[in-house]
Amino acid sequence: METKPPVPRAILVGVQLPDVDDVMHAASLGELGRLVKTLGYEVVGTVSQKRGEIAGGTVLGKGRLEELAAMTGGTGVVESMAPARKSKARERFDDTGSTKPGASQTESEPQLSRPPEFVIVDHEISPSQARNLERATGAQVLDRTGVIVEIFHRHAHSREAKLQVEIARLKYVSPRLRESSGGGGRQQGPGAGESDLEVDRRKVRDRLAELKEQLESIQRDSDERRSARRDQLRVALVGYTNAGKSSLMRVLTGSEVLVEDKLFATLDTTVRALQPENRPRVLVSDTVGFIKKLPHDLVASFRSTLAEALEASLLLFVVDASDPTYESQLEVSRNVLKEIGADTVPSRLLLNKIDRVSEEDRAALREKHPDAILLSATSAPDVAALREAIIAFFEASMVEDELMLPYAKQGLLSDVYENARVLSEDYDASGRVMRVRGLPAAIARLRRTLAG
Repeated sequence: METKPPVPRAILVGVQLPDVDDVMHAASLGELGRLVKTLGYEVVGTVSQKRGEIAGGTVLGKGRLEELAAMTGGTGVVESMAPARKSKARERFDDTGSTKPGASQTESEPQLSRPPEFVIVDHEISPSQARNLERATGAQVLDRTGVIVEIFHRHAHSREAKLQVEIARLKYVSPRLRESSGGGGRQQGPGAGESDLEVDRRKVRDRLAELKEQLESIQRDSDERRSARRDQLRVALVGYTNAGKSSLMRVLTGSEVLVEDKLFATLDTTVRALQPENRPRVLVSDTVGFIKKLPHDLVASFRSTLAEALEASLLLFVVDASDPTYESQLEVSRNVLKEIGADTVPSRLLLNKIDRVSEEDRAALREKHPDAILLSATSAPDVAALREAIIAFFEASMVEDELMLPYAKQGLLSDVYENARVLSEDYDASGRVMRVRGLPAAIARLRRTLAG
């Protein structure tokens, strides 16, 4: 019978800097642990150290580095002549992105049945720091950015998201490419005079140019679709990863969007109509979740999904009210949206998962955030109240007006019903006279269309 490969095991490494308190440091490591578990790895230990700054060569100080090496079966010493273990970012990302655990090894620690194959650092580290840690620990080293990029790679489904993720992955891998252990021999033929490393880097540059061209073509189509929806009522669910955005999307729109208790379960933008449908109808979009230290290249790559937030009429900031670090998560979400210029869009705060919060803490939340909506995505009354709040927001901006639909243009009737609420209809010698209610811009566009 075929046996399953062992689950990869990982040790988490974090450095607590002076500007980070104990609660935030513990929360950051806990979040890293959830990220690692999302990859399918088992977290078997944590090494943490308080320092004034991250050690330039090895992240950790000498004592903590030796402690980490004892857990992984390494020497704890960075030997410049030692052959680097073949566990480089290049190897991880050259194939499909899946990482095979190393062969089972003898027990080096009483607590561990076999040494962990991975060291995961809760910071963005340089290629040289990663190499030094690999030599000292004998384990494969990934930083927080590498873990997030790998998760994005596994969870991307649409053509656009796959292109965006591959661009981010190649930008991450490129500076981490290095010569193979066989030396940096010169190539013959085309590109003669280039080393293996130079050839690899040129291939990455060429591939990036190709991907960007393909992505621009897809994004032009996406921009056209968004432009066609410019006069419609649009709501974007934004917020920290795993805050419950997809669950709310599902109950608000009746759509079968993916709902998982995993970080970054949603990467592709989903746009659906609010249910039961209202006239004019309201479109709701689910967007990629944010996270602390989200790699800048990923923020830049996901321009299209974040554009849904930028072009929305209303942002709903979804926050997991049961998370003790919800305030810092909300700050992260707002900072990312500010980075793309969406901080001027009207917004409402949704304190989700309120069913997991005690009455005492609920009272404190209401006092601290008097304008917030407290709800649970699993409560039908809460969802109905949210729907009414969304409709009320748009109703406040609507106006009533009268439109004339000539008999010769009755084919445009569906356009009127799509973009405005028809309050009454009458007929005269010229055509259909309709009393409508809608956004001023939508009514003005309808007037131009009917008169043209």
